[in-house]
Amino acid sequence: MSGKDRQKQLAREHYERQNQRRLEREAKAKRNAIIGTSVAVVVVVGGVIAATALLGGSDSTATANPTAQASANPSASPSETAAAPTAFDPASGTCGYVADADGGPAKNVGMPPAKVDTTPKTMTLKTNQGDIVIEVSAKKTPCTVNSFAFLAGKKYFNGSKCHRLGSDQFPVLQCGDPLAKADGKNPTDGQGGPGYRFVNENLEGAKYTRGVVAMANSGPDTNGSQFFIVYGDTQLPPQYTPFGTVTKGMEIIDKVNKGGVITPGPDGTGAPKETVEIKNVTMSGKS
Repeated sequence: MSGKDRQKQLAREHYERQNQRRLEREAKAKRNAIIGTSVAVVVVVGGVIAATALLGGSDSTATANPTAQASANPSASPSETAAAPTAFDPASGTCGYVADADGGPAKNVGMPPAKVDTTPKTMTLKTNQGDIVIEVSAKKTPCTVNSFAFLAGKKYFNGSKCHRLGSDQFPVLQCGDPLAKADGKNPTDGQGGPGYRFVNENLEGAKYTRGVVAMANSGPDTNGSQFFIVYGDTQLPPQYTPFGTVTKGMEIIDKVNKGGVITPGPDGTGAPKETVEIKNVTMSGKS
């Protein structure tokens, strides 16, 4: 091969790599789980709700297995080559949290301790609308509950607003983005996170019925700080860690639901007219 031909080949390979990265970015911007960290479009097929959200936040990574994709694709994005979080290890009593490599909007407060306390707990959201009390399962979802306990202790949720209210077909109130304005105008609402991610838990046989509290995510093992409270029965697939049940305060969610949304998106969801501001979150031993 002549030097000129070699230059052409290198240029062509460079172009192909750039094009591959562009295609990956575009695909990543379109794929997401049903309750992702930005506005979703809901499609009802045979009574089962499915949705695709436009991705763009720190609670986001590709839905493909990061390890497998990295080995198969040398030009994988940072999130696809980053270390994967690890599940709770009963022997050591620890969870493996990892930094979120996507670099989206984040309120960084550090990383949760690896050591986990699995005793039963109660989480209380003190809001401007009243208290919402949630019985959480530290035994079934140790990594999730440990993360919430850590964030609560760091006052991470203080002053945050629930940014997304669902519809009749998608009955959820989504919260946990500390950077959300929840005014119906901010395009980055639903993209904020804590700068780390952790594994899905408790998915076998998961049901999302009224009162269930579960993690929002952007694919497998991309949990951060966003969560949703179900105020009507849904038929979501078991892809979102159900970590608690509301024992007090569902009337608050019902009131917010009746108020409707400021500017409905294509799926009918949007920022709630009745603002829900989380004053603080506390985690205590089960009462």
